[in-house]
Amino acid sequence: MATKKTSKHVKTKSAKKKMRKADIILIVGCIILAIPFLILGWFLVSASLDTGKPIIGDRYENNLDPAITKAQMEEIETKVASLSGVEKATVDMPTATLRVNVDISDTATKEEALAMASEAYNVVISVLDENTYFSQSNGMKMYDCEVHVYNVPDGSETENFVYVIQLKTSNMETATQQVVSEPVDAELAQQLRDDLEKKNNPQPTEESGDITVGSGEVEETPATSEAAE
Repeated sequence: MATKKTSKHVKTKSAKKKMRKADIILIVGCIILAIPFLILGWFLVSASLDTGKPIIGDRYENNLDPAITKAQMEEIETKVASLSGVEKATVDMPTATLRVNVDISDTATKEEALAMASEAYNVVISVLDENTYFSQSNGMKMYDCEVHVYNVPDGSETENFVYVIQLKTSNMETATQQVVSEPVDAELAQQLRDDLEKKNNPQPTEESGDITVGSGEVEETPATSEAAE
């Protein structure tokens, strides 16, 4: 009798152990299956909370060292504005580019604008060393410099309009000048202007007594009307 009870007790304990193992396996399996859904849910909730917020990054992190200060920019602006022939000068810093805008006399020539661009650039590098601020070293990104010189602000339609840019990027060895008010290919530029003029102001064409107006509309001339009668 005692043997039967012991055997039954052992079987009961063995069954309980199997049930516990099955429960543990089931719980672990549920957790493993739930992990991807929890991660996906977190991404969805995080993205929903960040909707409408700008993503701000700094592509110049650990670069632009030493930094150009506001005091240095103000010094450059004051010195350039005091140059002979300058009517107005401003200095700003869009996207790691030191930009100097120089407004000179309306009657200034291309040669005078080129000379002024060089003079203004020399002022810049007298305050900010060219090799330190406008040249790459050890793979570090540094500033670019642009000097814009023009005789008529927003005067591209003016006959004597002159616009010169002197540029020095951090990966250039020396600064270069370009007269942007003059097309590189004058013949091509004129052809493009003529094509645009024809497109904006189509000329009527006369054929067999009819005048084509606009796109496909035909207007009868007096001679055509009389013949029809």
